Amino acid sequence: MIIGEFCDVYPPQLDGVGMVMKSYVEELTRMGDECYYVAPRGNGGQDCGFRALLYHGLKMPHEPYHVGVPALDPGYLKKVWDIQFDIVHAHSPFAAGHEALRLAKHRKIPIVATFHSKYYDDFYEKTHSRFLAEKGTNVVVDFYNECDEVWAVSEKTAQVLHDYGYQRKIHIMANGTNPCEVLPADITEVCLRYKLRDDPVFLFVGQMNWKKNIRRVLEAAAIFGQRHAFQLVMAGQGPNEQAIRECALELGIAGQVVFTGHISDRRLLMALYARADMLVFPSLYDNAPMVVREAASVRTASIVVRDSCAAECIVDGENGLLSDDASESIAACMEAGLREGKRLGENAQKTIPIAWPEIIRTARGRYVDLISSNKKDG
Repeated sequence: MIIGEFCDVYPPQLDGVGMVMKSYVEELTRMGDECYYVAPRGNGGQDCGFRALLYHGLKMPHEPYHVGVPALDPGYLKKVWDIQFDIVHAHSPFAAGHEALRLAKHRKIPIVATFHSKYYDDFYEKTHSRFLAEKGTNVVVDFYNECDEVWAVSEKTAQVLHDYGYQRKIHIMANGTNPCEVLPADITEVCLRYKLRDDPVFLFVGQMNWKKNIRRVLEAAAIFGQRHAFQLVMAGQGPNEQAIRECALELGIAGQVVFTGHISDRRLLMALYARADMLVFPSLYDNAPMVVREAASVRTASIVVRDSCAAECIVDGENGLLSDDASESIAACMEAGLREGKRLGENAQKTIPIAWPEIIRTARGRYVDLISSNKKDG
């Protein structure tokens, strides 16, 4: 098959959706398909060892992202038109998704779209207007209505899209996590690099953005710190990093909080997961966060908020801990993590991660069915 995977980010600026799509391209290529990563060029891009089709992008103010404008890139338009795609898969309802939809309509080929994010929350954060957020969400739903098949990464994520007004069937296609061996030398390296002591280490991985419920993380750490020595590692970058640093200072824990910035080296990131006693991820925004799965793959359990989308794979007290959306509750889970973290982590590794090849074989089967159905209809 010749497959196009479309999203709005390209290495080195990868978010969770970009990491998912990168895994699709890598695994499909290993399976013998001709698969392309199609995205805006961004900060020059980098050679990732797979086929990529990059088009012109405009930098977004105060954001690490670029808005793709493929129509203004004649070089890209010629290259993409010369490729005889059998199917395209959109991982975004925005510029990249509409480019995939354009190709699907012109070529009369099927298009799959995966719903990844809570777009209403994004629109509201930017506009502070419920009216505009609803209008933006309606546009997103209109995009998914034009696709041949829609996937979501979990049942709770599918429910979010249904709540937005999408009424057709949604197929569940979970995210995967490839097994990773973390060497003792790797853990030693991250401890030296980030000056980690022998104290309990709690970890947050994600965009430095208040929408990730980061204030709860800091407040819980401050409560926990009244009784225990600790370090809190904040791995990632984002628009609110300076304000988050100031909040840590106001709470009196700045000396115990380590900000790593974006970690592009997967080996170091996985070693950081492995060093942590618990991942603290109380986000109410994320749908099926990769970080919970990545942490579990190296026997590190997570603290997540009860009934959040992130909690779908967690059995409280078995392979992770569920808290209320309250700083005191998260702090209590951090206490429990000191006692039960090892057992929870071992169970998390056994029950949460699904290897990417298994996921992609299932996804590939859906591609084949859609292509076959499209040929019959044609």
